[in-house]
Amino acid sequence: MPAWTPHPEPIEVRHEKSARRLVVTWDDGHTSAYPLDYLRSWCPCAGCQGHAPTARYLDLAGQDLTHVEGVGNYALGLTWQDGHSTGIYSFRLLRGLCPCDDCGGEKR
Repeated sequence: MPAWTPHPEPIEVRHEKSARRLVVTWDDGHTSAYPLDYLRSWCPCAGCQGHAPTARYLDLAGQDLTHVEGVGNYALGLTWQDGHSTGIYSFRLLRGLCPCDDCGGEKR
């Protein structure tokens, strides 16, 4: 087994506004559908998470996603209705947060 195995990368990212979710299709064929409240509650920025060694679920709800952009070739930057935009969601983090049943459901 190689010492380093590349993590799946997105081949499509769709913001489904009416469904209030972000859908990511990965290059290994898997599709992840993230409810917006779930993503906002897992914001990885230091302002939301502090400097603790492990991330925590914040239970933030009701913010619409206003903008999605790529950050380098490793992450997505999300901007929320309240103007919050400092959370950089790495592809590895996003895949780990996949809420589908095959991936273990929503993490809390």
